[in-house]
Amino acid sequence: MAENSKIEWCDSTFNPWIGCTNVGPGCDHCYAEALMDKRWRRVQWGIGKPRERTSAANWKQPLLWEKEHDAFALMHGRRRRVFCASLADVFDNQAPAAWRAELFALIGLTPHLDWLLLTKRIGNVKQMLEQPGMPKDGMPANVWLGATVVNQEEADRDIPKLLAVPARVRFLSIEPMLGPVDLGAVWVPNVVLRNMVMAIYRLDWVICGGESGPKARPMNVEWARRLRDQCFDAGVPFMFKQWGAWLGKPVAYTENPAYVAWDADEGDPTGILLRMAVAIDKPILTPSDFGESA
Repeated sequence: MAENSKIEWCDSTFNPWIGCTNVGPGCDHCYAEALMDKRWRRVQWGIGKPRERTSAANWKQPLLWEKEHDAFALMHGRRRRVFCASLADVFDNQAPAAWRAELFALIGLTPHLDWLLLTKRIGNVKQMLEQPGMPKDGMPANVWLGATVVNQEEADRDIPKLLAVPARVRFLSIEPMLGPVDLGAVWVPNVVLRNMVMAIYRLDWVICGGESGPKARPMNVEWARRLRDQCFDAGVPFMFKQWGAWLGKPVAYTENPAYVAWDADEGDPTGILLRMAVAIDKPILTPSDFGESA
């Protein structure tokens, strides 16, 4: 749907359909609902509301990206990363199963694209992979499977579900970050050694960010710092995406490009941060080599 996405952790976005249902606190100020339902009145959000399939021309776009993979790899030194979906959820119960099967067929036809399937319904994935028309071998090798969690309760509940699905790359998006998240507190079974292991060591990537929009809820600086340090200590690539709208507008970059000053008059309802600098002073990484080749 967008060949050049403004989302920092992908190159392009693809929406096979539009529409969703809010399923948790992270959905309270959903940008897609605000745009597609409230503003444009194109698709109604909610249970029982029909999803709108996107155009045939839109469905052909990934095939064009596939044909351009050599040129993209030459320019960027890696494969194109496609986020699916920014205006829907691939594993939404309300979406027709046949559409989902067609999407996975499209993923199979584009082996040189890395598909980032990010869902708030990670508990649906295993059973949906068993539905008619879905790949018989499970999750395709060019899929990066991600789960969104926004607080410790969701992390405890959903990270084990994410790690229970075989996938070449599994990542976590903690955006909007609505509370502290301790990844070291989440343990999952190790079937080989028949013991338990901290989940963080089985994650391939962690993304963190604050909430955008006029009703953005605050994110504490220390939440992001602690998460960054957990990932750094565990050797897990970490990406800090944004502070979000509540903190204010960037007014000046300091000499260190990892720091940016903020105008507290434009935000910061807590009155704590003032002209706080962003202290992301350790490398901001993304998965760059998972055995992929152009």
